[in-house]
Amino acid sequence: MCPNCRAFITTSDKVCPYCDVKVGPRAIERRSPGDIMGGLIPHARFTTILILLINSAVYIAQQFSPALFQAGASIPWPLERIQPWRLVTAGFLHGGIFHILMNSWVLFDLGAEVEQFFGTSRMIVFYFISTITGFMASSYFGHVSVGSSAGLYGLIGAMLAFGVTEKTALGSMVKSLYTRWLIYGLVLSFIPGIDLMAHLGGFAGGFAAAFVARTPTARQAWKEPLLKAGAGVSVFLTAVCFALMLWSMSAFP
Repeated sequence: MCPNCRAFITTSDKVCPYCDVKVGPRAIERRSPGDIMGGLIPHARFTTILILLINSAVYIAQQFSPALFQAGASIPWPLERIQPWRLVTAGFLHGGIFHILMNSWVLFDLGAEVEQFFGTSRMIVFYFISTITGFMASSYFGHVSVGSSAGLYGLIGAMLAFGVTEKTALGSMVKSLYTRWLIYGLVLSFIPGIDLMAHLGGFAGGFAAAFVARTPTARQAWKEPLLKAGAGVSVFLTAVCFALMLWSMSAFP
């Protein structure tokens, strides 16, 4: 099994035919501290750490320019539909230090799990889609909202989709664990000030995306180029959304 995308391959393969990752060394050797930036970023959490770094950088920028919140937060739908970049940028903004610390703590563990089960391309797609669906739901119900929790609930949805579709002992364990995660999260979502609709919308988007994409398998290898392209498009559109947010700040100070 490929240690990166978990597709079944032959013992003679030196490069995974589905994700193009070298598979010669053992998994423990591939996760050695020298892999990425001298071990500063663990291989198993590479994408997760990048998202955390982006969130932290944006939060620091918010402290110097509070206008970022005004330009990037999700707002009620009549206005948000003419400023659609907010559906993405809101997922990288946070309302305070406690908000970003709690979300970062959850993302650090949850993101690594999704990366290991689904691979990098799928995780990026799931996170992007669930951020949009989460803030679409929030906006539709008239909320002003920010935070990475829409994407986080999307990742919980992705893990539950794995548990539902994987008819094995591992699938049952994952389904049981993340059902509890979902229940705990939804209970906390009723605390005043927390956006329940963003959480529900994010969960629905992540579950649907993972249910369609599934984990990499040899029988569905045709999906891999599409998912890699989808991840690239997700990153590109995120960058475009941030550019539009910054343009709106300069055009309408």
